[in-house]
Amino acid sequence: MQSIPDAMHAYLPARISASADLPWIPSSTPGKYAKPLRFFADDRGFVELLRMDPGVTMPLHRHTGEIHAYNLSGTRQLCTGELIGPGDYVFEPPGNVDWWKIVGAEPMIALVIVMGAVEFLGPGDTVRLRASAQTQRAEYERYCRDHRRPILDLTDR
Repeated sequence: MQSIPDAMHAYLPARISASADLPWIPSSTPGKYAKPLRFFADDRGFVELLRMDPGVTMPLHRHTGEIHAYNLSGTRQLCTGELIGPGDYVFEPPGNVDWWKIVGAEPMIALVIVMGAVEFLGPGDTVRLRASAQTQRAEYERYCRDHRRPILDLTDR
């Protein structure tokens, strides 16, 4: 077997997350869970697996940065009526406002890359909750402490 020259080690991935080692963290919305994969430094965004049970609605929200979502399983129906199923990819530009719900009998799982933050909106477009790399990391660390799990370093540096 050929060894990798020392100079090449600088180009190898610095962090690998084995998703099987990471917990599904329940949210305040029953039936909605996130498995964090990476938190970008300087609160730039985060990457997660998002799981939602059938019938659960993602409430009205606005994106401060772009979103990339690849549906792995299950189906969600956007507020426009479009159905997003396994293998479908959705790009949402900064400033996009939407809501959607899980339809069918199977939970939806999507790989989601969030740049910036997600602002959940209340009456008059007031921000009632904000999800960012900082808030998601704090939630992950709190969950791990509460459940006596190791806290893995999921932050890029």
